[in-house]
Amino acid sequence: MNNTVIWNIIRFFVLLALQGLFLKRISDGWVTGSLYINVFLYPLFILLLPLQTPRTGVLLLSFLMGIGVDLFYDSPGVHAAALTAMGYARALFLSLYEPREGYKLNDKPTPAGLGMNWFMKYSASLMVLHLLVYFSVDAFSPIYILGILLRTFFTFVSSMAAVLIFVFIFMPKR
Repeated sequence: MNNTVIWNIIRFFVLLALQGLFLKRISDGWVTGSLYINVFLYPLFILLLPLQTPRTGVLLLSFLMGIGVDLFYDSPGVHAAALTAMGYARALFLSLYEPREGYKLNDKPTPAGLGMNWFMKYSASLMVLHLLVYFSVDAFSPIYILGILLRTFFTFVSSMAAVLIFVFIFMPKR
């Protein structure tokens, strides 16, 4: 096994444990408990997968991470559906934000690897997609669209802050 595979296995379990054991407990009720701000860090695993990871591998890993989070949250596949949708769309956003000169073989989807501007566009786009799917599947009705959009916005802000903090602490510029 090469170094990249080992680091991704470690990242999988660390992010799963962080999400399930710690971040699950951080939910602040606002407006008499009708709106919750969640912190979702586990999508970072899919965001940081190597660029050359095959789509089927990304989908399988997305589903496994989502099911793992669903086990912690006692939810019936909501996280798995949202993260699998994000994993499916990852290739689209990678091609959409591909640099003019293309990706190099050793490029990593990190601020240090492809730049802060690229990472913000890439991670924000996929995080918004993930959260919209998550809250839509959770609500399971279009009549709650305002609640879905509000939850998506507030959770996006807190989740992106957590993603950026994690990336800057554990993946400093080399």
